[in-house]
Amino acid sequence: MTGVAVVGAAETTELGKVPGMSQIQLHADAALNALQDAGISAKDIDGLATAGSRPTDLAHYLGITPTWVDGTAVGGCSFMLHVRHAVAALVTGQCTTVLITHGESGRSGIGRDGFGRAPASLQGQFEAPFGPMGPPTLFTLPVLRYMKTYGMSHEQLAMVAVVQREWASKNPRASFRDLITVDDVLESKLIAYPFHLLECCLVTDGGGALILTLNNRAKDFPQKPVFILGCGESVETPMISQMEDLTSSRAFRVAGPAAMQQAGVKHSDVDHLMVYDAFAHLPIYGLEDLGFCKPGEAPDFIWEQNTAPGGKLPMNTNGGGLSYMHSGMYGMYALQESVRQMRGTAPAQVSNAEVSVCLGVGGMFGASGCIVFSNATD
Repeated sequence: MTGVAVVGAAETTELGKVPGMSQIQLHADAALNALQDAGISAKDIDGLATAGSRPTDLAHYLGITPTWVDGTAVGGCSFMLHVRHAVAALVTGQCTTVLITHGESGRSGIGRDGFGRAPASLQGQFEAPFGPMGPPTLFTLPVLRYMKTYGMSHEQLAMVAVVQREWASKNPRASFRDLITVDDVLESKLIAYPFHLLECCLVTDGGGALILTLNNRAKDFPQKPVFILGCGESVETPMISQMEDLTSSRAFRVAGPAAMQQAGVKHSDVDHLMVYDAFAHLPIYGLEDLGFCKPGEAPDFIWEQNTAPGGKLPMNTNGGGLSYMHSGMYGMYALQESVRQMRGTAPAQVSNAEVSVCLGVGGMFGASGCIVFSNATD
């Protein structure tokens, strides 16, 4: 156990389409909701971490003067890395109470920062000239290699979206709740082969925030604390074309096992799993790179309903980026669901869940962060 707990957690008041709020307002809305959840105010915060907006801007906007700041930005898993860095800051006395925020106007584009690739960047020089048009086309490279290597079918890839929707159907806050079939997925619009529309993430507005402090202070807060058992992080390459192995993420293979080793948990100890699912193949990679499945076995594992409601390894129980919400940087929403499951307050609550593993990806397999949570005191 790291000695640090989550004592506040909340998402923005609205999710989905929020045209009346700018990006920094979404950060602030999430932060204020998390502060209320923890029963404290902004003046109690002395550590601040964020991505998507600058910590300088957010601190000024919220009226916070922190003694510790983290603006690490490695894509959608930035918030997992913030958790890990906050743990280090808290246990070494650099601060006492950390606020981690996310806010993104991914759909409405109100006050959104630009994400253009500079021509001189590695991607600008060595990938952009070949015509990729963002994540839907870039992510086709590894999934096609995986399909070729392991014989994964289109039906098996589609099943990921079907299972995610089954979880989303139980979540009143999910963007899409109607149940779908494999045929529905395969008959939806082809976006970039082999991805169909229902195998691609949503584009939404929203945000979330977490508040962390030392375990010995956790009892002073109104909510049930969620303890951080272990953390891991890594990066591989900013160019998906330069992955070491297109069927596996090196960053996943470093961050995930590091978190589980620090937590002292075995695969059989894990009751709940969140794997960042911007596209349907990511949970497959996560299951294998975390070691829950051997290489090539995750498609069958999902097909056999092991990750679905009632399965032995409930995964992405909020509905994921495919059905719950995905504003562009999904990691915060995965963390929020892990915390809800450990608090026992999730809409689709896993019975008697005590350990949750939350794995994130940044960029096109460029980075990863992993956090292991528990509600057990020992």
